[in-house]
Amino acid sequence: MKKVLVIGIGVGDPDQLTVQAVQALNRVDVFFVMDKGVTKGKLRAVREEILRRHVKDRRYRIVEAASPPRDPSPADYRASVDDLNQAKQVVFAKLIAQVEDGETGAFLVWGDPMLYDSTIRNLDALKESGLIFDYEVIPGITAIQALAAAHKIPLNRIAEAVTITTGRKLANGFPPGVGSVVVLLDGEDTYRRFADSKVHGDVEIYWGAYLGTPDQMLIAGKVKDVAEEIHRRRSDARRANGWIMDTYLLRRAAT
Repeated sequence: MKKVLVIGIGVGDPDQLTVQAVQALNRVDVFFVMDKGVTKGKLRAVREEILRRHVKDRRYRIVEAASPPRDPSPADYRASVDDLNQAKQVVFAKLIAQVEDGETGAFLVWGDPMLYDSTIRNLDALKESGLIFDYEVIPGITAIQALAAAHKIPLNRIAEAVTITTGRKLANGFPPGVGSVVVLLDGEDTYRRFADSKVHGDVEIYWGAYLGTPDQMLIAGKVKDVAEEIHRRRSDARRANGWIMDTYLLRRAAT
């Protein structure tokens, strides 16, 4: 039977791969690459460096396919995600078809496959549709872990919970009863809504972009003091690189 590995490769630093992930890389016959265009060439370069550094046997193959485009401002978010995943499943099926029986293919997933990633769901959908293969998931370092390590902070205060959410959800307000919020997938600089300390109190932010790469940027402080600096640097970096991957922790003042 064909085997597919879903390997979490961290957020950019080839040295942050787990031993399990390195061992998994060396089992692979075919690596799948979803091409996201010339502006994201650095993302491909990171994958290539990971293979160069960690794969001992150079006899693997690389199979490429264009990643389906995503609507950046959909009228119906859930419907747009469903459409995107259906398009990805078509591409995944074509990639897996390039793996011979008895061989192993692999998707290299940023961060960890369990966190805001569709690879596992799409593979499950393909299996339910009748495509015959087996798959295994290898965990990786997430942007959340990399962010906390870079800022040298714990995510939570003692005896308090942490919520992991998106910028889209945060726009509805700080979750009630929670003192610390990790925010991913925020394309709208939602943290700026918490800059008014008269309304929200002194909210702290720990922000990071391109974590684990030579382009890493870190800013921390009270939102009211650093929100505009983050916005400026984020905008400049996105224009310069054509893309940005960032995340942040918001923390309310202790009561």
